Amino acid sequence: MKLRKVTAASATVFALALTATACGGGDSDKESSSGGGKDKITIGIKFDQPGLGQKTPQGYEGFDVDVATYVAKKLGYEENQIEWKESKSADRETMLQRGDVDFIAATYSITPERQEKVDFAGPYLLAHQDVLLRADDDKIKSPEDLNDARLCSVTGSTSAQNVKEKLAPKAQLQNYPTYSACLTGLQNGAIDALTTDDSILAGYASQSQFKGKFKLGGFKMTNENYGIGVKKGSDLKDKINKALEEMVADGSWDTAVKENFGPANYKNEPAPKIGDIKS
Repeated sequence: MKLRKVTAASATVFALALTATACGGGDSDKESSSGGGKDKITIGIKFDQPGLGQKTPQGYEGFDVDVATYVAKKLGYEENQIEWKESKSADRETMLQRGDVDFIAATYSITPERQEKVDFAGPYLLAHQDVLLRADDDKIKSPEDLNDARLCSVTGSTSAQNVKEKLAPKAQLQNYPTYSACLTGLQNGAIDALTTDDSILAGYASQSQFKGKFKLGGFKMTNENYGIGVKKGSDLKDKINKALEEMVADGSWDTAVKENFGPANYKNEPAPKIGDIKS
């Protein structure tokens, strides 16, 4: 088996990316974990988000992984020169500031508060807060219909609270430890809806055991501009922006979206233009 699932998106990456020599991206040279003395690049991703960034027995897969692999190729790194590191949400700024990673692609929404600490390339995906429903649910057609509904999100997330405070004050909040637990509750009827970013919901719903069982509400309750985080002042920002533009231009971006989110019937926004951050 290959180290990472070979999707059509990653095949396009290798077919279309220009051959280049490895470059350090403005940082000091790093030794390969294989001990061969070659340069490597260290990239932060999520390890537990199906469809976006997931560690599997076969390697790493998801939309963020495909984007990061394409970018790394354009920076001059082959796939075997990539070291993947888990980047939990609370650790991302610290990891960049300490130099633990060269860049992070991990459902990393660009916000003014984060921009004070790190720089962002992109955005490369415009996501929205949404809800996931059972496929046969015909009662919840708008955010207002979530009043009196049992609404699930993971412990520590603000997504469900945002819905209750701004859109459906009578929603019954249910906090589960993981999204997978929420999905089980949704499947067996213990909850009525699960809320977080639509891209994350689509990724979970696309898992083989859940295909055809859920649907997205399509409510677009917020704008989430996913960017690639780099250390403040890093010259990687401009290089990554160029790579993202090329990924859109050659069709690799569309292929990655379809490969990773298609099974959930995810109606994605068009690829955003670099620097176009939707409030």
